[in-house]
This record gives sequence, C-alpha cells and structure tokens, in this order.
Amino acid sequence: MPAPQIGRVLAGELVQDSSYRVRRSHGTEDWLLLHTVAGAGLVHAPGGAPLTTTPGDGILLRPGTMHDYGTDPTTGHWTLLFCHVHPPATWAALLNWPDAAPGIGRIRLGTEVDRRVRQHLRSAARAGRLAVGRPELFALNGIEAALLWYDTQNPRRHQLDERVLRVLEHIDAHLGEELDMARLADVAHLSPSRLAHLFSAQVGTPPARYIEAQRMELAAPLLELTDDPVTAVARRVGFRDALYFSRRFRAQHGMSPSAHRKRQRTP
Repeated sequence: MPAPQIGRVLAGELVQDSSYRVRRSHGTEDWLLLHTVAGAGLVHAPGGAPLTTTPGDGILLRPGTMHDYGTDPTTGHWTLLFCHVHPPATWAALLNWPDAAPGIGRIRLGTEVDRRVRQHLRSAARAGRLAVGRPELFALNGIEAALLWYDTQNPRRHQLDERVLRVLEHIDAHLGEELDMARLADVAHLSPSRLAHLFSAQVGTPPARYIEAQRMELAAPLLELTDDPVTAVARRVGFRDALYFSRRFRAQHGMSPSAHRKRQRTP
C-alpha cells in the first residue's frame, strides 16, 4: 500500500472487518499513531511475533519502520483512531515511548486516560474534515494533547495513578466547596487512609496541604484582579472563615490578603 499524501498531519477513525491489512515495507517518513477503540489489531514487527493491540492500547511507529498491521482475525473487527504526523521538535520527549519491538512503541492506558486520548484524537480528525480557520494547527493541537495524556502513563516517566487523577480533577472543579477526605475517597473509590497514602506518594504532598495550596494559588489573582472584599474571595476559594483564610494566606505569601492586593497595585 502506498504511503498517504499528507502535509503536517492526517488523522481519522476507521472501523474495519477481518479483511483489513496494511503493508508498507519501508514505512513512511512521518510518525504513525494507532489507538485501538474496539476489537483488536495485529502489528507485525520485523523478525518477531505480532503485537496484539486491544482497547486502550496506543501503538507508535517511528519513521522508516515497516508498516504491517491489520485486524486480528480471532476478533474479526478493529476500530482504531490513527494519525500520521510530522511532529515539531518540541514533541521529542512525548514520542519517547517504551519499545515493544524495534521502531515500535506501545503504551497501555486505563479507562480514565483512554477516554481523554480518544477525545483529543477525534478532535484532531474533525479539525481536518471541517477545515475551519487553521485546520492543520487545530489537528496538531489535538494530537499534542493526546500525547500529553499518553505521557502521564509512560513507564519511562512517573506514572499518574488514574484514581489520583480523578481526585485532582475533582479538587480543581470544586475548590470553593467542602473537600473532606471522605468525599475525596468516594471519588477515588478508596478508603480515606489508602487515598491519603497514594496521593502523597504520587503528588508529593498530603491532600489537605495540596488543596490549601491550590486555594491560595487561586486567591492571589482574585485579590489582584478584582475589587471583591477579602471575605468574598475567601468564600470563593473554599474558606468560610475569612480570618482563618487571612492567617493561612499570610503563612503562604508572607503578608495579609489586603497587603498583597495593595502591593500588586502599587506602581
């Protein structure tokens, strides 16, 4: 099969039956990402056993690597998201995947990250079809976002546990609300003690300290950019007691909220 004609990027989604097979003896000049959505595929490596790719698997073929892949006949169907891309130099670290075979990288994703990767790869495919604005750049943005999520699960780097990811996202979305350990443990489907241990190991700080730091991080620009009273800012970032908020803000920033606001607004 000849190599597809692309500019910087070509992305899409395929639903294939058991007859699907692609062979390119010299591969292509671009990088090829194959992400399995349903069914299963087989990726044949030179001189080795074929690699089976199942839902949540990403396969990355480097430029010049032989392309020999298709539907796994034991499954009979394969739904995959794909993208051919000439990446910018800044993506080098994101393309440093563990080798499953010479020239072939593979990363397996759990449910949470898999959902995000699918979302961004489909966004990249839509950008090319719609041709709105600068479609190539929209598509590249979608692929880069997918690669960033893959990177959170790359064994060559620190892997983020998906349960901790759910908690981090919940904290970010609910900073102004009550965030006790019981609620966070429900989000993670863990006991409070197990979550506290796992969170500290993954993030490097206990949940309560992380939450307070995030609240203070949000409070500082609110003080700088709005005229809201300190009590209102305190409530917005999850403190019901404005005096306690002021004490904690001073401990982190070295001055009171009012002094911080005045300093930032003084030429």
